[in-house]
Amino acid sequence: MTRILSLFSFFLFYSAAAFAQQGQAVEIGGTRVLLMKPKAPTASLILMPGGDGVINVTSDGHLGRMKGNSLVRTADDFVKRNFLVLIVDADTDLSAAVDYMRALKRPVIVAGTSRGTLRAAQGIAKGARPDKLVLTSGMLSPESGHRSLNVVSVLGTPDKLPPTLIVHHRWDGCRVTLPVGVEPFLKWAGGKARVTWLEGGETEGDPCEAFGYHGFNGIEARMVAAVASFR
Repeated sequence: MTRILSLFSFFLFYSAAAFAQQGQAVEIGGTRVLLMKPKAPTASLILMPGGDGVINVTSDGHLGRMKGNSLVRTADDFVKRNFLVLIVDADTDLSAAVDYMRALKRPVIVAGTSRGTLRAAQGIAKGARPDKLVLTSGMLSPESGHRSLNVVSVLGTPDKLPPTLIVHHRWDGCRVTLPVGVEPFLKWAGGKARVTWLEGGETEGDPCEAFGYHGFNGIEARMVAAVASFR
């Protein structure tokens, strides 16, 4: 019965989140992305989901995929906190996205989760210059679980790293975002990064998917608060 109630809550939350994910479809660098506007924005937030990162935005401003991703399903919560939110596709040029949002509202913060943290690092390595960077459930260092594919290996040195916030679940069981990878990243960053640790919530299914501890299932509000405070 407990599991049935948990799954019922999962589908209720998922449906509510999916309904909230509506905005304006815009083209940036040849890719269609989703722009969500508050009445009085105080900062810009670019969200980079994990997995393959393909969001399939429709012309009328709906997401076709990634609705359950931890950053995507909480996008409306960031809008309520007066962030101008841009949800980008895996193929979006991050430099172009940062420039687009900078023209609308500064500061511009890039937030990536899971494999999206790699795409954020790759964008920065190619020249994107956000004012700040947030990495949630990140593939941060070799100790995170993938020795050759992580933010440290992508950037090489922390020279281009903007002020960075790490948000990580202490119980993250994903094989490539292990909590033991956080401290080596902080040492590598040389004072440019700090961490907010979260605990609690629930875990369902694959530990690398959005509704495990990896995706801050059940503690979304705390994750949103941590990210929103970094502006």
